[in-house]
Amino acid sequence: MKMNRTAQRTVEILKLVSRRPDGITLDEICSALDMPKTSAYDIVATLTEMDMVHVNRGQKQTYTIGLAAYRIGVNYTNNLDFISIIEPELRTFSRKVGKTVFFGVRSDNEVVYICKFEPENPIITTATVGTKNPMYCTSLGKAILAYTDEETREQILERIRFAPKTERTIRTRQELEQELQKVREAGYALDAREMEDHMECVGAPVFGADGNVLGAISLSSLYKPAEDYDALGCLIRRKAEEVSKMLGYLGKSV
Repeated sequence: MKMNRTAQRTVEILKLVSRRPDGITLDEICSALDMPKTSAYDIVATLTEMDMVHVNRGQKQTYTIGLAAYRIGVNYTNNLDFISIIEPELRTFSRKVGKTVFFGVRSDNEVVYICKFEPENPIITTATVGTKNPMYCTSLGKAILAYTDEETREQILERIRFAPKTERTIRTRQELEQELQKVREAGYALDAREMEDHMECVGAPVFGADGNVLGAISLSSLYKPAEDYDALGCLIRRKAEEVSKMLGYLGKSV
């Protein structure tokens, strides 16, 4: 994906300012990021006007993180408070079913793993907390995407660039849309060895108090021909419903 240079520099400046609670000068920003002073000034002036950074006027003008940026950070932290609620539930669930349990959320057109819970004798999985994978070939991603509002889902589908991970990976938008319809009908999603040849996963959506899809939980295990993955799908769907209710969701079950 081609990155917008100005947007990239804006984020870099915000990161730099956030690491300097005592303030940072424009010259220091330019030196650290190897930017022309005029370009840096235009971005910083805009950020100041939007209250994303605060200007401290003194002998040397310095910049610190602004109130608007702080509020965004607080909102993000508040949104993650639910993790402390669901962690004990998912940890117990993992041990009970003897499989690895993940909780993930959407990050643009990918799914990012926020939590991972393993049973006493865990299998090796390549996914770790903080890593990202495509939505179209993961049970977490499909579960989230299927229940995302139509306008947002359309925007995500436009940005997806399909690339095969295994011979079973979905490769077209039409295939994915058909798969998402199946997910909505069943209430759970399958990763039928689409991400890794030896792994099969089932996932189901988790909803917040506002009724919007918050993320998804999944069960991951080594593929076994004798395993009843539809039964596991029903199991993960029921657990996702329980977790959603814990988070204040009062809507109908999926």
